[in-house]
Amino acid sequence: MNIGLIAHDTKKTLLQNFCIAYRSILMKHELYATGTSGRLVQEESNLNVHKFLPGHVGGEQQLAAMIDQGAIDLLFCFYDPKKPRKQGPDVHELIHLCDLHCIPAATNMATAEMLIKSLDRGDLDWREIYR
Repeated sequence: MNIGLIAHDTKKTLLQNFCIAYRSILMKHELYATGTSGRLVQEESNLNVHKFLPGHVGGEQQLAAMIDQGAIDLLFCFYDPKKPRKQGPDVHELIHLCDLHCIPAATNMATAEMLIKSLDRGDLDWREIYR
């Protein structure tokens, strides 16, 4: 499966820790991330990550295009709900695209853990058929 990763600056450490904790599951899949998030995840977890441009200079749009084309099967999008929309990636657009294309998305650790464990059990294999 193709998995998208993106995080606001205040949530990048959370994304790194998540990827370290679930490295054994994530390593079986293709990972795509905005530039800085991808670099940090790759450095800390030693996972192979296809990196786009940094989120604020086009990486968010590159990830959005993959979502819009149905090329992303699952999105982990850790954002800071206290941060004004004008700062950092507009994750609301990414979530909107996931909703349009029936792509599971997690915006917090509780949902992310539910989805990653479902992925490991094979509960998301329907995405292969759906695509």
